[in-house]
Amino acid sequence: MTAAKPREIFIQGITSSGRPFRPSDWAERLAGALSSFRPKGAGIGAHIGYSPLCVPRVIEGVKCVIVSEALRDVEPMAWDFVMNFARDNDLQVAEACLLPDPPLASVVTPARKAANG
Repeated sequence: MTAAKPREIFIQGITSSGRPFRPSDWAERLAGALSSFRPKGAGIGAHIGYSPLCVPRVIEGVKCVIVSEALRDVEPMAWDFVMNFARDNDLQVAEACLLPDPPLASVVTPARKAANG
């Protein structure tokens, strides 16, 4: 039996009243502050980018930070920090998961369809 994938928490850059959260680079700042918290075996040069446990994204035009619940196991105080940040700033929080992009080979373009007959 495989272990369940940790949940992902989406902190959206919109307050509960529907206003955009400022400053505009809040997601990058938050993810940058948590960049040193990584799963074991992250590898050489891993310190250069965002942690895979806390990444900024823009989803349908809304800045977000996606936080893996695995962050709680790596560093409980970092998990508390990011969740308290969302609560203290009245940001919308949702539990969801990112779906992988479809493989490029399965996309049929008109040119490929014509070539294949």
